[in-house]
Amino acid sequence: MTGEIKYLGEWAKHTFNYAIIGILVGIAIVCFFLSLDLLSSLFLEFLTGYSPPSPVNEPHFFSFRPLFGNALSDCGWLLILLALIPALGGLISGLIKYKLLRVEKPELHETDVFIDAFHNEKGLIKGRDGLVRGVCSVLTLSSGGSAGREGPSAMLGATIGSLLGRFLKVEDRERRKLVAAAAGAGIAAIFKSPLGGAFFGIETLYRRDMEVEALVPAIICSITSYIVSCSFFGPGHLYGIGEYNLTALLKPFSLLLFLALGLACIPFVYAFIKLLEVSRSIFFTRLRIPDFLKPALGGLLVGFLFLTGYLVMNPHHDLDRGIGIASGIFGGGYGFIQLAFYGRLTLGVLAFIAVAKIVATAITLGSGGSGGSFIPSLAMGTALGGAIGEILSYFFPETVENPWIFALLGAAAFFGAAANAPLTALFIVCEISGSYTLFVPALLAIIPAYSLVGRRTIYPGQYETRKESPAHKREFMVDLLEGIRVRDAYTKDVLSIPGDMTVKEALYFAEKTGHIAYPVVDKAGKLIGITTIMELEEARECGSVYKRVSQMCTKDVIVAYPDEYLEDVLYKMDKYNIGRLPVVMPGHGNGNEGGGDRKLIGIISRSDIVREHCRRRSLLKGPA
Repeated sequence: MTGEIKYLGEWAKHTFNYAIIGILVGIAIVCFFLSLDLLSSLFLEFLTGYSPPSPVNEPHFFSFRPLFGNALSDCGWLLILLALIPALGGLISGLIKYKLLRVEKPELHETDVFIDAFHNEKGLIKGRDGLVRGVCSVLTLSSGGSAGREGPSAMLGATIGSLLGRFLKVEDRERRKLVAAAAGAGIAAIFKSPLGGAFFGIETLYRRDMEVEALVPAIICSITSYIVSCSFFGPGHLYGIGEYNLTALLKPFSLLLFLALGLACIPFVYAFIKLLEVSRSIFFTRLRIPDFLKPALGGLLVGFLFLTGYLVMNPHHDLDRGIGIASGIFGGGYGFIQLAFYGRLTLGVLAFIAVAKIVATAITLGSGGSGGSFIPSLAMGTALGGAIGEILSYFFPETVENPWIFALLGAAAFFGAAANAPLTALFIVCEISGSYTLFVPALLAIIPAYSLVGRRTIYPGQYETRKESPAHKREFMVDLLEGIRVRDAYTKDVLSIPGDMTVKEALYFAEKTGHIAYPVVDKAGKLIGITTIMELEEARECGSVYKRVSQMCTKDVIVAYPDEYLEDVLYKMDKYNIGRLPVVMPGHGNGNEGGGDRKLIGIISRSDIVREHCRRRSLLKGPA
């Protein structure tokens, strides 16, 4: 009964912590969105008169009258000014990120910061770094840089999870769970997608695995952050979609077309991943200019890409066509996705953005701009799927009644493959559109793309599986430990304290020998319990210097046995957070984990297990 009450108390404490993290992340994302909305209105609407379209259910809080006119209707020099705005944002962001308040590992993009912290930094992210990256992301995105706000949102969430983990002084393992859960909460809040956000936090860490232990924390954090987000921005899904005939979508020929859509995404995913690598290499390996100028150069190239595409694709300066091109290249592509879901984009614009968005995003992120590749991936898939849908509707008008459906499914397939996150893609696309009836078509598009893209990814920090991650290195040592017993690895020479020794004598002994913990034995060498210097000091401070150690030591001791397997011992150490266990001969007392007339024969520690692991591994590898 005592154990059950203790477990219930721990569960309640953790659940409360997860809920608090979700609330804090939700508030942080609200501030992040308001900052984006304000600066975007200043950079784009006020200076150039360009008002980017947005998802139908996304609120806006700031609006400014254009200073000079509308770039897309007046054209002329205002169009050039619009093309130069991303360079301005990139310059300010670069000065902050690379010169004034230089961040650690500036080569990592925002989602990669969260992934790297989980695997390689024990879940630690500096609050200063998270704040600076958040500010730089606002500058990059609000000025039209081709990147997404979901990456920074996940990074901000992960930073809050890491800070709270340090405040609560939790272990590395729990802190990693908090970081993963909080990253998912950031996605849930910014995208109004609690289930998709939860899976983002646990799925994007690996190419072919997920962090299952963090699923419950991620769900709790995502739900609470989603509630906070809805309290500020209103409930409901983010995007609006048109009507569709589900019966027609589930016909065999339609399902084959969805499979083909997934296959068609593969070369474009390859191109995006490769261009990200090439762009990063060009800007930070070959290009010899100060790092803080590189985001500005990237912004300048994005502006040039827009200007070129606009003049070629829209020579007659059609306003709707111009908005489609601008919304596809600048920013993450949120409004572009909405226009595609409503079927308001022409085949030419869709086809152009399917390629141009890949180039623009690779330039923005490769040059050191701050942001994520999440929503740009959705925009790429939307453009590609929309273009394919338009073509198929021409050849098969009776089957493809709603070409925009292919835009929605293309978004899911592209991101699922590019990020190695099929479940995240599935849930997010269904949640942002408010339609779970598209599960089967979405899965049919996602699975071939995800399966055939293989190990390539837009998140280079991903590990293949949990087994390869440094976060789980200790857990998976059992492969070589199978069949090895304690008697093969334990230390036989162990210092112990006789039970009839006084606290004063024991402290003198401990100071002379220099250890922290000691088994306590009786005259026959049988284990009584265990004590530490801290416990002995406490007894001395209480005036019990002449008290027998056998009377004050901890008697409920976790022990190991000579015939026990090392993998079982490692599990005990991990479960009870113990670094070493006394090794005793089995007795006939009170069971395996306490009491009994057991003779102490040695001690086994984590270092003993590691040493035996290395020895067996070298034997397997043979001579060098």
